[in-house]
Amino acid sequence: MPMLDEEEYMRMLAFRGQDGNMRQRLELMLAEYERITSFAETNPHAVYHHRLSLYGPPCRACGKPLRTPQAKLCGSCMQPVEY
Repeated sequence: MPMLDEEEYMRMLAFRGQDGNMRQRLELMLAEYERITSFAETNPHAVYHHRLSLYGPPCRACGKPLRTPQAKLCGSCMQPVEY
């Protein structure tokens, strides 16, 4: 799933404050997400979960992102995290 860095994420949030009805703003947000990532997301609320800073670095054992930046254990392979 394509993730957004902080600058890209803030560009998505900018559509919340624009004029127009909520549906139009969410459609604009999805169009911007697709422009940035080349991925056609269909759920506008899913974009809020595609923020890199919500997750930790990749697990050294399995390579999947840790579920939080403070994770002590990988949620995918259960390997303890060594910092």
